[in-house]
Amino acid sequence: MAETAVSLAREHLLPKIVEAVKMLRDLPKEVADVTEELESFQDFINDTDQGAEAEEDDGRRDRIKKRVMRLREAAFRMEDIIDEFSIHAENNPHDPRCAALLCEAVEFIKTRILQLQIAYKIQDVKSLVCAERDGFQKQFPLPTKPSGSRGNQNVTWHKLRMDPLFIEQDEVVGFESPKRTLKNWLIDGREERTVISVVGLAGVGKTTLAKQVFDNVHKKFECHALITVSQSYTVEGLLRDMLHQFCKEKMENHPADVSTMDRQSLIGEVRKQLRNKRYVVMFDDVWNEKFWDDVESSVIDAKNKSRILSTTRYEKVAECCKKSSFIEVHKLEKPLSEEECFRLFCNKAFKYGFDGHCPEELKDISLEIVRKCKGLPLAIVAIGGLLSQKDFCAHEWILFSRNLSLELERNSELNSIAKILSLSYYDLPYDLRSCLLYFGMYPEDYEVKSRRLITQWIAEGFVKRETGKTLEEVAQQELSGLIRRSLVQVSSFSIDGKVKGCRVHDLIHDMILRKAKETGFCQYFGEHNESVSSGIVRRLIIATESNDLVGIERSHIRSILFFRRRRLTEQFVGRIFSKYIPLRVLDFENFGPLNVPKALWNLIHLKYLSFRNSWIRSLPKSIGKLQNLEILDVRGTMVVDIPKEISKIRKLRYLLGDQISFVATKDCLGSMTFLEKIRVLRVDDEGVVIRELGKLKQLRNLRISSVRAEHTNTLCSSIHEMQFLEVLHIHGKLKKLSNWIPQLQNLVKLSLKFSELTDDPLESLKDIPNLLVVDISNAYVGETLYFKDEGFQKLKELRLKYLNKLNSIFIERGALPSLKKLVLKEIPELRKVPRGIQHLEKLQVLIIKDMPLQFVHSIDGHGGQDHWMIQHVPDVRNSNLIIEAIRSRVEISTILEGRKREKLLSKGRSY
Repeated sequence: MAETAVSLAREHLLPKIVEAVKMLRDLPKEVADVTEELESFQDFINDTDQGAEAEEDDGRRDRIKKRVMRLREAAFRMEDIIDEFSIHAENNPHDPRCAALLCEAVEFIKTRILQLQIAYKIQDVKSLVCAERDGFQKQFPLPTKPSGSRGNQNVTWHKLRMDPLFIEQDEVVGFESPKRTLKNWLIDGREERTVISVVGLAGVGKTTLAKQVFDNVHKKFECHALITVSQSYTVEGLLRDMLHQFCKEKMENHPADVSTMDRQSLIGEVRKQLRNKRYVVMFDDVWNEKFWDDVESSVIDAKNKSRILSTTRYEKVAECCKKSSFIEVHKLEKPLSEEECFRLFCNKAFKYGFDGHCPEELKDISLEIVRKCKGLPLAIVAIGGLLSQKDFCAHEWILFSRNLSLELERNSELNSIAKILSLSYYDLPYDLRSCLLYFGMYPEDYEVKSRRLITQWIAEGFVKRETGKTLEEVAQQELSGLIRRSLVQVSSFSIDGKVKGCRVHDLIHDMILRKAKETGFCQYFGEHNESVSSGIVRRLIIATESNDLVGIERSHIRSILFFRRRRLTEQFVGRIFSKYIPLRVLDFENFGPLNVPKALWNLIHLKYLSFRNSWIRSLPKSIGKLQNLEILDVRGTMVVDIPKEISKIRKLRYLLGDQISFVATKDCLGSMTFLEKIRVLRVDDEGVVIRELGKLKQLRNLRISSVRAEHTNTLCSSIHEMQFLEVLHIHGKLKKLSNWIPQLQNLVKLSLKFSELTDDPLESLKDIPNLLVVDISNAYVGETLYFKDEGFQKLKELRLKYLNKLNSIFIERGALPSLKKLVLKEIPELRKVPRGIQHLEKLQVLIIKDMPLQFVHSIDGHGGQDHWMIQHVPDVRNSNLIIEAIRSRVEISTILEGRKREKLLSKGRSY
């Protein structure tokens, strides 16, 4: 009997064990092979998808796309297996040893059971990919794609400002006559409120025209605002946006309860802001015929030549205003002339290669391409941006023109634009396509902060490392690439010229949503949920009150973004955390009440976790299990004490909060050597945290609070180790600034608050080579600040606030040559404008807030003795407490109370 058992074991069990051991030994090579095969397979999918897009027969195109989706799902499974292996390989390093005995082999297999499962999955997915590829090629043989259609992936990136709302004056082509007409309507004309509408086809340049005129005239009005409307607006949202802009213009806080006000209250607040003022409001991209009914009661008609400027695709929208207002309508029907189109095309296609001039050998083909764009600026800009990325080769451009001609001739003008945008999409490299599709994770017209977007791209794996560059720098290049192609619009820039906020045009957003649905990239769940996809969905956007997402296969979800503020049930949240999901991004930003469950540790793939502006009180200790976490954001929450287990997360790069206390684990902070950004770190009484900071040599952004004078030397020693430091904010007392500070070659922004320095800090700061922003707030107790010649050569923004003893500022000729913005706030002893301010030729904005009356009177434009020193500054904003009270007829005590509230709130927002 025993012999029979042994014989059976040898005959049946032993071969299985040997096979399993071999599979485990070969697993790393198998994963490498699958990784290589995935790249090739993705190229195949891209080619087939582009072929499907060009298919003329609608039925055949739909059948191809359905089959292409099966190919994508096979690729998704390959990605998941590669990710699964990488996670387990980190926790269980590969052991290639061979087991000599049967019992050793069995024990070895038992300890590697998860890896063995991965090995079997690889076999399955390789068979699946082979079957799907062969099946597709047999059913839909597609022609070879023309060379060059993948685009040049080694392109030199340039920053481009092509957002119609932010385009430079000298970049605008045409529209001279319409601009004169609109300007006359806005400035002159009847006393009654008038609605002026620019009407035309999508992409014809309505926004560009209206915004250029708006920029030229808005300073002639007492109050102005620019509101993007779009299809999905809410009345309350528009009113809040108007209120915010009006208050921001006057440097006032909007009402504290504005977020909870009902429509009637918001209308009242907007009317109060506009009462007795001549205003101009631009509403961009209006679709709904009922729009005027929604806003008419809030925009007062005081018969003082106030104006409403709007852009719309539909003339009916403009005509609906007739029932309660005078209207003027300009139909932007005449396309740009061929000469203007060609000039616009050259500005885009050759701006950085040939100074905007078309090479002789490309003139004929360029004119041919321009003619096919039919005078539509959006089409010209999109095509020019795409071709600027290609080699300036006539043969390649001719091939491109042939394909474009087919698309343009087959469809109407509006569909032509959509096709052009699709061509731009298909010309993108694979990773850049994913970056563009990520805008589909956000609502239409949503301004995405570039930092949020970039860190999500990195967490998703869209950004690949490049030698000598950080991941963030590479991602900035990717974003610049999308902007250059005019697929993404810039809504705001930071002081250092980087993109701060961005969005995509509604036409491009529509295109992105179509592509996202076709590719399984993401799925949106709103109040009226779409039907659940029958295939794999990679990402979820949840903006619904429902606590159930029936039909979603969670095992393939990579990201979840929440766009809602109401509480989810604990059962629903538990389902997210309790079951294995290969999530990389989990974003609860602006969420409502939330209890973070202990089961958070299950999300072992997670790289990006944000609770920003959400109602959470603490983090569970299990967060220490998230070994792959790189970004943790708890800003705007009630989280202060960080559990000591966080020090186990060795890959953490960003730790973001309002006041982060490391009391429980202060001795371990130095072990988190991957940290690049900490805000705001509260210093312990003994200063142990400061000492530990010196071990974090990768820090680029450091913001600390509660610093004491006795910590000065330790702090200086620690900062001296941070050679990559770009941003430094210190909130607390310092004895002095060290002489080595100029050695911080990469420092861009410096903020000192409550430092109580006795020596003039400018001597230590003036030679920092790349310093762009300096903020000195209640940080200097001296009487004089002296900006010496050749100091602060690159500084663009200077803020001097709450300096109670400062009575004089001197600026030598040659100092601050790049300064664009100067803020002077609550400096009670400063009675005269800084001597030498007239030398600051590049100064664009001077903000004066709560300064002595003698100071204010000295620069008054009506007889002020020092007004001549600032008359070259185009934007001078004077917000003075007493003057403000007189103008608004409000008691000073009321304003002071509001200011106190503002200061209290700013303590939590200052970082």
